[in-house]
Amino acid sequence: MRRVVLKEAAKRFPWLANVTLYGCLFAGGDLVHQLVAQEDNIDWKHTRNVAIVAISFHGNFNYFWLRALERRFPGKAAGMVLRKLLLDQSFASPLATSAFYTDWRDKFFNTWKLLNFVLMPLYLRTAFMGCCAFLWASFLCFSRQSGDGTASVALAFIMDPHETLQEMRQARVAKKKQSIQDED
Repeated sequence: MRRVVLKEAAKRFPWLANVTLYGCLFAGGDLVHQLVAQEDNIDWKHTRNVAIVAISFHGNFNYFWLRALERRFPGKAAGMVLRKLLLDQSFASPLATSAFYTDWRDKFFNTWKLLNFVLMPLYLRTAFMGCCAFLWASFLCFSRQSGDGTASVALAFIMDPHETLQEMRQARVAKKKQSIQDED
């Protein structure tokens, strides 16, 4: 019953449902990173800023961009999906990524976007991208704030989370000690 209600709400109010969900999931990715990677207090201000950017720009941009692509290249035929995917990766991804992360190496070819164009109905595409953005934001925040900004830190965490967390905590303590010594 709830599933039907949520589906009908997403169909009736697609912009509100998609943009809100996108913003919540993107900010949730930042929050999950903070919960996993930090012992200290959660930086709610940072999570709030992530949510503001996600709701005010990313959610709206994706919502209208995906609809424009669907109007211009309707359907799920291989040629149409390829056109949407190429346009999305060559135009929208660099623009959306640069609005939040200024380092271009954070842009990568997202295979989930192919699934989005092939499997998702139009009224759920932005919400699906929001779910993927949750995972992507968690990964980016984790790799940037807990390491050198590359995938190696996140992959190390996946392979051995306990050891990686210990190393990150030790590095954070050493960094704090260094900043205290620099102040003296």
